[in-house]
This record gives sequence, C-alpha cells and structure tokens, in this order.
Amino acid sequence: MHITLISASMNTSRGFTLIELLIVIAIIGILSSVVIGSVNSGRDKGVDATVKSDLGGVRAQAELIYNDDGNYNAVCGANSAVQNVKIAQAIEHASSTVGAPGVCGAPASGDAIAWAISSPLKNGQHWCVDSAGTAKEIASALELTDTVCP
Repeated sequence: MHITLISASMNTSRGFTLIELLIVIAIIGILSSVVIGSVNSGRDKGVDATVKSDLGGVRAQAELIYNDDGNYNAVCGANSAVQNVKIAQAIEHASSTVGAPGVCGAPASGDAIAWAISSPLKNGQHWCVDSAGTAKEIASALELTDTVCP
C-alpha cells in the first residue's frame, strides 16, 4: 500500500492576491487615461481640419460667383444663386462641426468686390478666409462688414 502525505505548510492554490489584482487594475487605468487624452487631442485637430477644408471650398465657390456675376454679392448676401446655397452649406457645416456660428462679412450695400468668412475652431481661435486669398487663424470672429482677415 502506498501512502502520500501532504504537509500543512504546502500551498496548493495558484491564484492572484487581491493586492496584485488591484495593482494591475491601477496600471490599466493609468494607461487608458493617457490613451484617451491623446485620442481627444487628435479628434479636436480633425475637427479644425474639417473647418479649414470647408472654408477653403468657399473660396472656390466665391470665385465662380464672381466669374458669373462680376461681384461677390451672392457670397454673403441673401441672393438665391445656386452657388450661395453651396457656400451656406459649407459655412453651416464648419459651424456645426465646432458648435458655434460662423460669420460671413461683406459690404453693407453696393456691389461687393471683397468678402471674408470666419468660423470658430476647437482651439479657441477662428479660421478666416477672404477674397484676397488669405487663410489664417485669427483671435476673434469677424464683424458682418469685414471684408478682409485681420
């Protein structure tokens, strides 16, 4: 007959202690917070790029309007030209992406020979494009009668 003796001091369970599990959970939490911070920063930069792209498309549409009409009245005015619908959509998309309204500036009366549009960015600045070809960040929104980016 064969008898096996097991001593009382021998630990037969193979598992993790509560402290080890808590340390692993804490490390995972720290790493995930770093990753989430990086993702949010990238998302804001993506939104800003969308605004810049939308307003860049406005410049091309505005030049089409100028070629057809000889002025920029339909860019910011209430003219019902087909091109103005596209510009309004671009400004609306840029504004809704950030959640704040954009501003389209043009002279109060007469034939518009210049225009400027700005829309807020996620970084707190505003992106401005104008008929002179300027495209840059500015500190605050344009006024409705501004025709150039400051």
